[in-house]
Amino acid sequence: MGIYILRRMVSAIAVMAMVGVFVFLLLRLAPGDPAAIIAGDAATPEMIAGIREKLGLADPLPVQFVHWAIGILRGDFGTSIFTGRPVVELISHRLEPTISLSFLTIICSVTIGVSFGMFAAWRDGGLVDRVLAAFAAVGFSVPVFVVGYALVYFFAIRTHWLPVQGYAPVGRGLGLWFMHLVLPTLTLSVPYVAFIARITRSSMLEVLSEDYMRTAAAKGASPYSMLIHHALKNAGVPILTVIGLSLAGLISGVVITETVFNVPGIGRLVVDAINNRDYPIIQAVLILVSGLYVLLNLAVDLSYTLIDPRIRY
Repeated sequence: MGIYILRRMVSAIAVMAMVGVFVFLLLRLAPGDPAAIIAGDAATPEMIAGIREKLGLADPLPVQFVHWAIGILRGDFGTSIFTGRPVVELISHRLEPTISLSFLTIICSVTIGVSFGMFAAWRDGGLVDRVLAAFAAVGFSVPVFVVGYALVYFFAIRTHWLPVQGYAPVGRGLGLWFMHLVLPTLTLSVPYVAFIARITRSSMLEVLSEDYMRTAAAKGASPYSMLIHHALKNAGVPILTVIGLSLAGLISGVVITETVFNVPGIGRLVVDAINNRDYPIIQAVLILVSGLYVLLNLAVDLSYTLIDPRIRY
């Protein structure tokens, strides 16, 4: 078990090192000069050279990378090119909306997706199963922003039940906070509910056809016991895998959803930074997102050992 965990952790560290090199080179070698953008159209070559020197862009790439990597290890992601404020400060101010939206989306997607998939498998070929098939087809094919605009039209513009856009911090009250996040959460949850439900159904159908499930039924096990204690546990590995993939994909979905609903989170910060070619912000967010992705995959890998002890050996 210890060797398994150590091997996964070493692999995660190696992946993060490769991601760091890739992120640094991707932005540095991209066309366009941030110094020229900052200086403006009327800037002289001397002004541009001075800005490049101040930002450290005049140094060779290896020197820039070493300075940047040392700063990352110290928790210093640099200073925004356009605002002049520390990148950590800018990101910290945008964390609450993104974490709130992601948290509610995860809870909604996993709860509804797993439950829907379980009962669809239990009633294979029934009404719930057919509804799931139709919902999955819609969830996979319709883009997130289309779902968002449709929900805004019906629940905000036509009925005025929910706010159209914006975000209310938790400090202003849980009710107001939740009301502003209902539509973004539902929008972002649709494809993940469909994905998780379909995989859960397939995994559960495979387990429900096993001999030990028939044995449990013959012994008088209740439907709840058969679904939860027998079937779900043995079907857990592929379900956990798809949940991990959904959480990773959630990162890109947040960017689109925050743009549609004007939520001032990390996604909006990244879009603005890309438009302004603000290297420090883009690099910091990419590193943090990549680190979160690697940690999620590591957590999923380690959780396999709790569900299936055979993986430990």
